[in-house]
Amino acid sequence: MNKMIILNDTTLRDGEQAAGVAFRREEKLHIARMLDTIGVQEIEAGIPAMGKEEQGTIKAILGLGLKAEISTWNRAVILDINASIDCGVKMVSISVPVSDIHLKYVLNRDRRWVLEQTKRVIDYAKEYGIYVCVGAVDASRSAGDFLMRFARLIQDCGADRLRFDDTVGILDPFQTFEIINKLRSEIEMDIEIHCHNDFGMATANTLAAIKAGARYASVTVNGLGERAGNAALEEVVMALKHIEETDFGFDTARFRELSEYVANASSRAISVSKPIVGSDIFAHESGVHVDGILKNPLTYEPFSPGDVGLDRKILIGKHSGSHAVRRVFEKLGISLTEDESRDILRMVRIAAENTKKALSDDELMGVYQKYMDEYSHSSNKLQLINHEISRD
Repeated sequence: MNKMIILNDTTLRDGEQAAGVAFRREEKLHIARMLDTIGVQEIEAGIPAMGKEEQGTIKAILGLGLKAEISTWNRAVILDINASIDCGVKMVSISVPVSDIHLKYVLNRDRRWVLEQTKRVIDYAKEYGIYVCVGAVDASRSAGDFLMRFARLIQDCGADRLRFDDTVGILDPFQTFEIINKLRSEIEMDIEIHCHNDFGMATANTLAAIKAGARYASVTVNGLGERAGNAALEEVVMALKHIEETDFGFDTARFRELSEYVANASSRAISVSKPIVGSDIFAHESGVHVDGILKNPLTYEPFSPGDVGLDRKILIGKHSGSHAVRRVFEKLGISLTEDESRDILRMVRIAAENTKKALSDDELMGVYQKYMDEYSHSSNKLQLINHEISRD
């Protein structure tokens, strides 16, 4: 894969549409700056049709002078396009439902109306010299013949890009590749993939679409978005870098920082096992794993934790080995013999099972002190017995 892939981050639009999420203006500005700093090429900043407050935020983002292109989300409505034009953007995304279920229950319109209205809005936007991306909403459930007809129409109208939306995340990577590959053979315009994660395949489907010829990928930080969320920015970037061996120069070392900020702003905590940025994905406890990591981290890590702003952690718990115990106590300034490390490991396993977690440094020191107290007591008792025997 040697073509340049453009990421369109929609954290500020689709991410904020997650139920219960609302960013303040200063938070949106900070997220936009961070996205730009790490190398994201496009930022979907919001929905101007929401009103003056949203328009003011979009104008403020434009005023930051970022390297990233700034776009807005619009319905296929002239008033929406006017609101975007008033904000000063040069790029719009026009969202158009294309599945029969959406035509019936969302728009209450037929296919003919959709084609005519889409043409009308594209023509209007193009009169103002605006770059137009047309989002085919629920494209994964659209009838194949109509989707192709829709794609050819928007191309003929002068749209610059087709966004293929797997709106309810029903595709698998094989289906995604096949559909995008067919679209690629039918139209010459650029294709963007926009995947939702309802079945946990958003990142995989995004990669499949890129393999099939999609040049643009829609993502959000932490996969934030409606229901199960979207394809995660950090997952797509790191998968491209390490699985596809395609590095586009993103500053990935700031991923954890960015993820933490968005998590706090959205009140959505990052799972400790979240791929790429979870706090525990470089935490090792199992004896076999720790032994391998200490010899060569690549034995159980696909990339270095520092690559995404994390640190490696060696945890001591129920599944630890005596070598790990000795190493951790060395860092605490205590040198253990093999016998001592095995004895302490037995006590650690009991404590970990009772507390159902790995032990902290303070807890490990507590175990060590208890061991030394018991050892001292046993030694004193043995000395007393030996003394009594010698008297006899």
